[in-house]
Amino acid sequence: MEQASMNTTLSLQLTLEECCQLVEAPSASLVEMVEYGIVDPGGSAPRDWRFDSVALGRLRRAVRLQRELELDWQAVAVALDLLDEVGRLRAENESLRRRLLRFMEY
Repeated sequence: MEQASMNTTLSLQLTLEECCQLVEAPSASLVEMVEYGIVDPGGSAPRDWRFDSVALGRLRRAVRLQRELELDWQAVAVALDLLDEVGRLRAENESLRRRLLRFMEY
């Protein structure tokens, strides 16, 4: 008997207030983070904003950077962009390394 596979994706959609509680930051800080492009919520106004799980993780990372390094939000935005770029470059480097190893095996 064959089992049917079911792909279900749950989409987390949090309001501004819910995010504030989860990242332990005031709404003014989250508004600033949106203004600096740290996250891009769905919705046109703060009362309509919805944040997904990726945005929530980025907000948590931003708040941690801001608190631990005492950075302003503009600096946090730059730091996150740089960290994202480092991650992307590391992944690309690893992919190229695997391809090179396969090439050297032949």
